[in-house]
Amino acid sequence: MDARNVSVVTEFILVGLTDQPELQMLLFFLFLAMYLFTALGNLCLIILTVLNSHLHTPMYFFLFNLSLIDICYCSVFTPQMLMNFILKKNYISYMRCMTQVYFFIFFAVSECYVLTSMAYDRYMAICNPLLYNVVMSPKLCLSLMFGSYFIALSNAVANTACMLRLTFCDANIINHYFCDVPPLLQLSCTSTDINELVLLVVGTINVIVPTSTIFISYGFILSSIFQITSSEGRSKAFSTCSSHILAVSLFFGSSAFEYFKPTSGRSMEEGKFSSVFYTNIVPMTNPLIYSLRNKDIKLAFKKTMICRNF
Repeated sequence: MDARNVSVVTEFILVGLTDQPELQMLLFFLFLAMYLFTALGNLCLIILTVLNSHLHTPMYFFLFNLSLIDICYCSVFTPQMLMNFILKKNYISYMRCMTQVYFFIFFAVSECYVLTSMAYDRYMAICNPLLYNVVMSPKLCLSLMFGSYFIALSNAVANTACMLRLTFCDANIINHYFCDVPPLLQLSCTSTDINELVLLVVGTINVIVPTSTIFISYGFILSSIFQITSSEGRSKAFSTCSSHILAVSLFFGSSAFEYFKPTSGRSMEEGKFSSVFYTNIVPMTNPLIYSLRNKDIKLAFKKTMICRNF
C-alpha cells in the first residue's frame, strides 16, 4: 500500500449496541437505571464497610476493593454507551479510545485477581480457622491487593502498547459500544499477529491462574464442609461461599466466552451482546449477590440507619 494514499485515523465512530431507532430511548433508560443501581449499590457497600468496625475484616476488605473496582469498571464505558443511544454519530478520539482500552483492561484484570484473593480468604476461613487471623494479616491482605493491581497494570500497559503500534487507515467505524480490543484489531491495516498472540497469552494466564486457584481452594473448602457433622454448620459454610461462586461464574464465564474465540470466527454483533454481561450485568449483580444473604451486611445497614436517625 502506498503510504501517500493512506489517511491515518485520528478519531473513531462507535456504532453502539443497536442501530434500530425505536430501541434507542428504551435502551438508554434501561442502561441508565442499571448504571445508577451499580454505582449506588457498590457505593453503599463501600460506605457500610468503612463505617462499621465489625466489617473491618479481610473478607470485607476484599469486598470493599471489589466494589470500588466495579464502580470504576462500569464508568469506563457506560457513559459512552449512553451517549450512543442519544447521538446520531458518536465520535471518540484516537487517544481517548486507547485510554478506554487501557482502563477497561486494568479494571477487568483487577477484578479477576480480587475474586481470586477472596477465594483464598474463604479457604483460610473454612479450612484453617485457627490460623485465619494469623495468616490473613493486614500485611498479607495489602500484599494481595497491591499484587492484583500490579498484574492489572502490567496487562493494561502490554495490551495498550501493542494497540498503539498498530496503524488505522481509512476504516474508523467500530462495531461496538466502546473501544474493545477485538473490533479494533479488525480495523487495523497493519498486521495484528503480535496483538492476537499477546491477547491469547495474557488472556489465558488471567483465566487459568485465577480459575485454577479458585477451583483448588473450593476443592479443599468442599472437602472440609463435608466433614462438618452438623447440618447447621454445613449450611453456614455453604452460604459464605455461594455468593462468591456465583460472582466468579458470571464474570469468568461471560468474559471467557468472548475472548477465547478466534478473531476470524467472531461475530461482532454476537460479541457486543455477550460483552453486556461482563461490562454491565456483573458489576450490577455483585452488590446484590454479596448483600441479600449476608447477615453482616444487613446488620451493618440497620446500625447505620439507626445511628443516622439519632
